[in-house]
Amino acid sequence: MDTNPTLTQLSSQNEFQRRHVGPAFADKQAMLKELGFTHTDEMMSKVVPKTIFNNEKMNVGDGISEYEILAQLKKMMSQNKVFQTLIGMGYHDTVTPSVILRNVFENPVWYTAYTPYQPEISQGRLQSLLNFQTMIADLTGMEISNASLLDEGTAAAEAMAMAYAVTKKNNVQSFVVHPDMHPHVIEVLKTRAEPLGFEMIMQDPAAYDFSKEIFAAFFQYPTSSGSVENYKAATQKLHDHGALVIASVDLLAMTMLTPPGEWGADIVVGNSQRFGVPLGFGGPHAAYLATKDVYKRSLPGRLVGVSVDSRGQKALRLALQTREQHIRRDKATSNICTAQVLLANIAAMYAVYHGPKGLKKIAGRIHRLTQVAVAGLQKLGFKPETTNYFDTVRFKTGDAANLKSLAEKNEINLRIYDDGVGFSINETVNLATLDQLFAVFSKGQAVNFKAADLEKDIQTAIPKELVRKSEFLTHPVFNSYHSETELMRYIYSLQNKDITLTHSMIPLGSCTMKLNAATELIPVSWPEINKMHPFAPHEQTKGYFQLIKDLENKLCAITGFAAVSLQPNSGAQGEYAGLLAIREYFKAKKQTHRNICLIPASAHGTNPASAVMAGFKVVVTATDENGNVDVNDLKAKAELHKDNLAALMITYPSTHGVFEEGIVDICELIHKHGGQVYMDGANLNALVGVARPGKFGPDVSHMNLHKTFAIPHGGGGPGVGPIGVGAHLAPYLPKHSLIKEAGPVTGVSSTTSAPWGSASILPISWSYITMMGDQGLRDSTVTSILNANYIAKKLSTHYPIVYKGKEGLVAHECIIDIRPLKKSHNIDVVDIAKRLMDYGFHAPTMSWPVAGTLMIEPTESESKAELDRFCEAMIEIRNEVDACPDLLRNAPHTAEVLLATEWNLPYTREKAAYPVKWVKANKYWPPVGRVDNAYGDKNIVCSCPPIDDYK
Repeated sequence: MDTNPTLTQLSSQNEFQRRHVGPAFADKQAMLKELGFTHTDEMMSKVVPKTIFNNEKMNVGDGISEYEILAQLKKMMSQNKVFQTLIGMGYHDTVTPSVILRNVFENPVWYTAYTPYQPEISQGRLQSLLNFQTMIADLTGMEISNASLLDEGTAAAEAMAMAYAVTKKNNVQSFVVHPDMHPHVIEVLKTRAEPLGFEMIMQDPAAYDFSKEIFAAFFQYPTSSGSVENYKAATQKLHDHGALVIASVDLLAMTMLTPPGEWGADIVVGNSQRFGVPLGFGGPHAAYLATKDVYKRSLPGRLVGVSVDSRGQKALRLALQTREQHIRRDKATSNICTAQVLLANIAAMYAVYHGPKGLKKIAGRIHRLTQVAVAGLQKLGFKPETTNYFDTVRFKTGDAANLKSLAEKNEINLRIYDDGVGFSINETVNLATLDQLFAVFSKGQAVNFKAADLEKDIQTAIPKELVRKSEFLTHPVFNSYHSETELMRYIYSLQNKDITLTHSMIPLGSCTMKLNAATELIPVSWPEINKMHPFAPHEQTKGYFQLIKDLENKLCAITGFAAVSLQPNSGAQGEYAGLLAIREYFKAKKQTHRNICLIPASAHGTNPASAVMAGFKVVVTATDENGNVDVNDLKAKAELHKDNLAALMITYPSTHGVFEEGIVDICELIHKHGGQVYMDGANLNALVGVARPGKFGPDVSHMNLHKTFAIPHGGGGPGVGPIGVGAHLAPYLPKHSLIKEAGPVTGVSSTTSAPWGSASILPISWSYITMMGDQGLRDSTVTSILNANYIAKKLSTHYPIVYKGKEGLVAHECIIDIRPLKKSHNIDVVDIAKRLMDYGFHAPTMSWPVAGTLMIEPTESESKAELDRFCEAMIEIRNEVDACPDLLRNAPHTAEVLLATEWNLPYTREKAAYPVKWVKANKYWPPVGRVDNAYGDKNIVCSCPPIDDYK
């Protein structure tokens, strides 16, 4: 630096860029030299095809400092008005215990973890998810639950598809929905049903006359407007006619009401949001789906199960049909590829902390406050529409607009109906809130009573026959950690079992495990962001609207698309929404016969599953020996189906980690035959700042904000999968019936419960883009490609690199071939993955997209020192294959194994535990040995086993 630097030189404006990008300038130069280049521009000219290369400046700003971004965002989000929200509809303000807020929600050990596909290094979060499953099964009265879903509407839609699949009545395509379900759930059901050809009949199932056979019926329990109804007789009647019963329930109400499992429900769905998870303007939240044991093999989403390790000790793992769409592809009943793990863990910890007595106390307080509220309003002349309720009540009135206005002046939000008003009491409400409510309903007249005076006169509003009598949450985990000290230690005891980004790089191909910067995460805890109800009036959410619009504009600038929708709350949901937009486009053009979707054999398994869900017929195209789309086969099939061709789904860069040279020609081919091109944006991290999909051919693409744009993976969710589209598809982006500003009038109906999906984590990506600026984003892309090529070069003399571009380079990830070792030494990808744990690393992606290989993606955030450490581990493991393959076959090595009195293995204990010197400095000890997958699937246990089993 100059001896007398200027303020420009001393500016912190672009300091975040060097905080985010791992390798220093000198390290980059050393890596370039290793690759035979002197400058990154020279390297990039050999990697990215000239036909798509575009380094024009993106209109995203030039970057700002971490200090400035927090000030700017605080000013923006302060436009939001945080009212006492009594709107309900499945979204309730809640109290996140500080011990959970600080030690889980704001803890990078929990939010930087990946999906627990490697169970030996994921036992902590697997245990927490097992707690979640046990909590859901107990409270709903069902036998088994999955490990969370995206939102309540999605859970209901998954239940619909599951019910159709398990009833096996292919000629029966109608189902009945209670009109008093939450409107957003009804809308998502409508969206999902229509492309599949299902008929949704809006009628109280209890009154349905079976004039048309149905495969399922939906109840809301309690109903959206608050009524608690007895569905036992109706359920029996539906079963007598061969229909399954699906209940969408309020989880907290289940502490007081007879759970649906006890009155005969077959599937139960809902949202765990009010178990300590902030409102967040609609998400992310952990929904769930619970069912009977007989249907466990049809459960959508992830399922944690109990198995044993190599020493016969209890060990947890993901069970059964995990990521079933990778196996069944277009035959899959679901495209669910993720969950809401971080939020499920928060909800589970909430139940662990409060225990059954604490939960019942919270529910009892809410119910009693609701009764007091009703008593007060009756004194003011308002009559409730039902006398049986838990926390929600509706009143008919012709003065709803005036009451809404008066309530908002008192900073209270009510639910407004066409013919009245309603409210839902939540955990944050107290007697003072009720006095304010009475002042609103008195319309300016003096109120001559206080809420506190009314309690002595009230009676329970839950019918005797529906009062819960069964116990729940009896397992010791829910009855042991009720002091802050104990819960804090329990949380840490779990997190110490896992490898996350806080320990080492996670080199998972196609997963982009980059830095999730603290500055990006801090605002998510602000009340202006996390206490907003998704259906709050527009004038109260102006800060959110400003951020959403600016983020949409920035994503358009980055991708070259004309418009963006932020509604999809996962990558697979983005695929689905994008395909629906294409479908709606053809409907508008009166070309509904176009229903063929071409998908390469190498595509991510969610692609064909999403296509079928959107009403398309999948035709698979071949890939060549280099992993590229077989253009000749594509041409033949595009020509064969030209009259009915709707779309091509293609991942770019390819799932094999290379830039296909023919992408422009491929897009032109599809357009020539009247189709649209859907680009899977899973690998967008290799395109930002160097190519723009909206300019080189694709018509629509999803972008994983939880990959490219720094939202953390959370151990398997949350995620956000917005879609960008060309101008011709913009009119068909998703909308939402409850919030008119959420999308175009001509758009497809909502794909998620909330208008903007997981809105509260959008500030993370907005902050990342704004702090990095144009040059920083481009540098991230270039560095991710440099890091991947550096690893490929370092490992290439030890492991074959499966696919390279025409210049012998890869994109942002590389695939190494383990198949030769399988033939020569009977060592496979699993053995290498497990041995890496002894070195303190998470394994790369195993056997995808090519069986018997490992796909490595280092991201731009990892330093050269960390890359070298990983490469050293991989090279040493290759040497171990030759010298002592049993080191791999017995991995991982637990402390218990190494302390055993007998040691009959052909290597030393030290070699097992400390294979290289640097492992000693920060040794990670796997808590269990290699987990037995087959045992877990044959002996399925998916809730907390008796505590004696762990002794």
